[in-house]
Amino acid sequence: MSLYVIADTHLSFCADKPMDTFQGWENYTHRLKKNWNSVVEKEDYVVIVGDISWAMNFNELVEDFTYINSLNGQKIILKGNHDYWWNTLTKMNKFVTDNGFDTISFLHNNSYDFADFSICGSRGWFFDSQEEKDEKVLNREVMRLKASIESASRDEKIVFLHYPPVTLNENCFEILNLLKEKGIKKCYYGHLHGMATRFAVNGCIDGIDFKLVSADSLNFTPYPVKKF
Repeated sequence: MSLYVIADTHLSFCADKPMDTFQGWENYTHRLKKNWNSVVEKEDYVVIVGDISWAMNFNELVEDFTYINSLNGQKIILKGNHDYWWNTLTKMNKFVTDNGFDTISFLHNNSYDFADFSICGSRGWFFDSQEEKDEKVLNREVMRLKASIESASRDEKIVFLHYPPVTLNENCFEILNLLKEKGIKKCYYGHLHGMATRFAVNGCIDGIDFKLVSADSLNFTPYPVKKF
């Protein structure tokens, strides 16, 4: 089995947010499905690192999750800044159960343990967030990530964040310090698209290997993280 990752699928089957209008996103849902199923086997796992769907509620989300559920592998989803449909874990679990989405689960104040590693993560926080930029918002995101990491039981803990905790010109030190404190060695993130990818960190900083995995930056192909 293998673990893969991709971010920012930005599905909009029932929302008026056609990503095809952006350069490089033409016919992206067809390309994503073809590329995804060419590398991911049914027994594999894929973490989708936020900005899953433009849906505003569960009703609008059904068709997007039907698409995701049809793709190979088990999917573990975390929140992005545009996932306005996001709700409590109890309500989201009921939604996937009621609709038979049996390949979808959520990374939300929790973690997933595998043979010799754990999957941890949260949305995180970033410099261009449209939320109120105050200490309360940042501290909430740090605590959610901390709770996820501390719930994991394996020595190797791989972290997934929607927002990048570091770019070439800015750092979110509160999250970086938490990653270093908890001994994290690998961190995958999304959020950056187009020209913004110029500022992405793809490499090692302070002993942590960072990788941008937004869908367009990966040519709409899930990125291999680990075989297990």
